[in-house]
Amino acid sequence: MSRLLLLFLALNFLLIAPLWWRFGEVGTHLLAWEALIIAPLMLLLPVGPTRRVVAVGVVSWVILATAVNLGTAATQMAFARSLNLYLDVPLLRSIYHLLVGNVGQLLAVCAMLAGVASLFAITLILVRLLLPPVAYSVKRLPGVLALTLLVIATSSAALELSGIRLVDSARLPMVNTTRFQWQQITDTHAARLAFTAQLASAPLEARQLPGLEGRNVLLTFIESYGISALENPRYSGVLLPTLAEMQQRLEARDLHVVSGMLTAPIRGGQSWLAHATTLSGRWIDNQLWYRLMLDSGHATLIDDFRATGQRTLSVMPAITLAWPEGEAYGFDEIAAAKDIAYSGPALNWVTMPDQFTLDYTQRYLLGETPVFAQLALISSHAPWTPILPVLEDWSSIGDGRIFAPWESAGDPPEVLWQEIERIRDHYAWSVEYAVKVTGRWAERVVDDNTLMIVLGDHQAAPLITGDDASAAVPVHIISGDPELLVPFIERGFVPGTLPTLEEASSAPRMSQLRHWLQADFGEL
Repeated sequence: MSRLLLLFLALNFLLIAPLWWRFGEVGTHLLAWEALIIAPLMLLLPVGPTRRVVAVGVVSWVILATAVNLGTAATQMAFARSLNLYLDVPLLRSIYHLLVGNVGQLLAVCAMLAGVASLFAITLILVRLLLPPVAYSVKRLPGVLALTLLVIATSSAALELSGIRLVDSARLPMVNTTRFQWQQITDTHAARLAFTAQLASAPLEARQLPGLEGRNVLLTFIESYGISALENPRYSGVLLPTLAEMQQRLEARDLHVVSGMLTAPIRGGQSWLAHATTLSGRWIDNQLWYRLMLDSGHATLIDDFRATGQRTLSVMPAITLAWPEGEAYGFDEIAAAKDIAYSGPALNWVTMPDQFTLDYTQRYLLGETPVFAQLALISSHAPWTPILPVLEDWSSIGDGRIFAPWESAGDPPEVLWQEIERIRDHYAWSVEYAVKVTGRWAERVVDDNTLMIVLGDHQAAPLITGDDASAAVPVHIISGDPELLVPFIERGFVPGTLPTLEEASSAPRMSQLRHWLQADFGEL
């Protein structure tokens, strides 16, 4: 009897606990019917090879379902969506590198080894529990009880599958997860075929943009700068004064700014998908679409501006490994972390502060000829510590060693991330720093011959924004030539640095930006 109870409790906990994390509550998910089926069934099966085969299959299914449900809880928290095995397995490498950047390689490797060891231990324990030396006999009380539970649980599970729920807190997590993932796999595969056909049959060709010929165009992404930073009272008190100051300072230098919003394809992470969406003019909301788009030779804004006569540049301080995607885009020059002569300290995941990146770009990368530059800033990337000030004397930045005092400033991530309210405060301060330093840089580089497009790459994770926040991000268009801003005003942008927040739910897709540039500055 004790083995039956212990086996049921172990299976039930493995299958139900991920749902507690996913939904943030315990009461609505207490019983997994599969646990009440598997436990008595395995104890009733006669000893022999068949039982061992069934045990291996059951353990494999339980472990896989549990892992997928844990992954779903994690992706829901990070990206506000469910796990998709067809798309998300390649992200494991990115997760590892993010972990290394935040806690160091040693702790990251130890964490992964601990996870593997735990999985191995759980598997052994389940196998031991599922394979008792002697099977239960239906001629004795434990066997009768096991058979009764098996019949009740199987009948209840069958009714649950047909839509009749006998117990409000009971679910079929193994079955539901398997069905959901299989449906996602088939749907995503069909969507992949359709997307591939679309790339081939309806290509977006490169077009000259004579309205921007001879001008510098600076496409600047601010990490995790979503509309929640402006409309959520928790953060707006920090960001709105900074935007107001930014507007005043730009106007004092005869620079003009209009603002609006675009809807990002992702939330919480995978910034490169937002970059790809903006550059390609297509909705790229997953890694597979990203790879298919790049492999297809699809024309992008890089090709548009090359056809217009600009040199093309990508500044990517977060890229620390080989980046073949940059070559696939076809940039004339790529400045990844190793290509930027920074002698200061890394600040947890952040390889270098945004102010250094922007200053270095101005001094060494923009050059004297017209350029289209994509810059991906990173100071407002999690873990949002330490918080840096904006240095007023840009000439003091030099090779970055001036940032050394902030290497150990503030709490490390493992301390900060124990308190959710402190995490949210640091998020606001990090984004405020990134927005402020970008505005100060605009004062230095924008003139009558420059169009600067500043936008968030995506909203922060639901941990910061809440589950129901929109996917919109702020967009600021800055130039010394007011005529360059007229097309954006005609598309609903408003003067100043504050977009019309009430329109966040209907913000156009980020992929529209390329189409707007072609329509408004392209050949007639």
